[in-house]
Amino acid sequence: MRANPSPGVRYARKGMVASSSPLAASAGIQVLQRGGNAFDATIAVAGVEWIHLPAQCGLGGDVFTVFYEAKNDRVVAINGSGKSAYAANRAYYADQGLRKMPLDGWHAAAVPGAPAAYATMNEMFGTMPMAELLAPAAAYAEDGILVSDGTHRFIKGEAEKLVKYPYSAKRYLPGGQAPQPGERWTLPELGATIRLYAEKGPNVFYRGEIAEEIVRASTEGGGLFGSREFDEQETDVHDPLHATYRGLDVYTTAPPSQGVIVLEWLNLLEGFDLESMGFGTADTIHAMVETKKLVFADRLAYCGDPHFIDNPLDDLLSKSYAEKRRASVDPDRANNGALSGGLHDGSNTSYFAVADAEGNVVSFIHSLSAAFGCCVVAGETGVMLNNRAGRGFTLEEGHPNVIEGGKKTMHTLNCYLLCQDGRPYAAVGTPGGDRQTQWDVQVIANLVDFGMDVQEAVEAPRWVSWPGTDPAMIDNPIELHYEDRFHPDSVTELGRRGHQTEPMSAWGGGGALQVIERREDGTLLGGCDPRSGGIALGW
Repeated sequence: MRANPSPGVRYARKGMVASSSPLAASAGIQVLQRGGNAFDATIAVAGVEWIHLPAQCGLGGDVFTVFYEAKNDRVVAINGSGKSAYAANRAYYADQGLRKMPLDGWHAAAVPGAPAAYATMNEMFGTMPMAELLAPAAAYAEDGILVSDGTHRFIKGEAEKLVKYPYSAKRYLPGGQAPQPGERWTLPELGATIRLYAEKGPNVFYRGEIAEEIVRASTEGGGLFGSREFDEQETDVHDPLHATYRGLDVYTTAPPSQGVIVLEWLNLLEGFDLESMGFGTADTIHAMVETKKLVFADRLAYCGDPHFIDNPLDDLLSKSYAEKRRASVDPDRANNGALSGGLHDGSNTSYFAVADAEGNVVSFIHSLSAAFGCCVVAGETGVMLNNRAGRGFTLEEGHPNVIEGGKKTMHTLNCYLLCQDGRPYAAVGTPGGDRQTQWDVQVIANLVDFGMDVQEAVEAPRWVSWPGTDPAMIDNPIELHYEDRFHPDSVTELGRRGHQTEPMSAWGGGGALQVIERREDGTLLGGCDPRSGGIALGW
């Protein structure tokens, strides 16, 4: 809410896109310039990101979004995650002697929820045909892109997994190796699938020839997918979860998204005078880290697929519950006892934000989960599948996220929309697994408590406390990793209070925060994380 933004802020009046992919941002701006709205631009941006950020997102992944729809003056959320195979259950894997779910291969994949979610957004809120919006994505896949250093590193880093699956090796390791930086790289099968999906709609993906090929390839590869879980895939359009923070309304997606913990966390932080404590001080970091541990423990203990368990959202989001939980924070000592949790590190996801001249503002996140998901290309479809089932489910009997047939795993994916006086103020989000919520809360505090502008907020030094929520890491010691731009006195004091601190390089904390702020007069301000290599574009 700073009056005089820093030089790095981008300005616009008619529309803005903030994305980790400059080419995707450009595609979104072009849609806005042709008369499309923010929802149209969102689909175009997502499609181009599938090709230019192939490790992070794709048609075989999941989607969560929360947005302000100006026409009806309302905030809406969409949960687009997919189910596990109906044949999958704890006994199936336990009988094979497994102690945890596999992280790659067919058994790690859930049904892609993204195709249904995009179609729902287009049908309910868009103005342009899908075929037009996804034409740039299909063209990039068919004509090829010039491989970036990042894409080369991602493919090379996952080569040992990709090579195990014939359809993956064929396209991602042509000639037996990762495409080199600057090399032209094509994905023709994926391009054809994008065009087919864009022309015929979600039925072809879930009940037609695309679904048939995915199920056929699953059977061929020893997977458990059948037609039922594809046929029954649905997108949840709902009123978002809501909390207030220092006079602002904060909205996010409901479970199985873990956005609920940010709202609970903000409720806890409201009891601390962060502004007086100051940015980056030991008092501020200690308060934020200790309350983080409480909300992550609650997520692990109580949250899961609402079709299978009762999420106690009224309790978790109440101010009285926050007051009770806040009382357990020792202001002078870190709680390094065994908490239920562990960090989903190394996740690969993409977040972007879009705003238009009509007042629509979209906060959007989509993901394959890990780099290239389960590393399986689904037969001749060219679609890389997620590994959400492998990374999100546990084999622990009685756990809220134990795998069951047709169940949706609890999701690290989450994104946020902040509103003031009933109008959108800022869209905020980042990829990063369990680090997402931690970075999002830090950026919200930067904006609201410390008066930073959108670019300062995303450039400020960050910390991450982990483990997070991975049951496999429940006994790991809690460590506080921090970018070394924090003042040494703060780090020393945190150590005195019992935090196990580990430094990172000045910009080594990771993340790809994107923020779009909308002022009362309609001016748009964009901030793009320099760690992401992306851009905020406006016109």
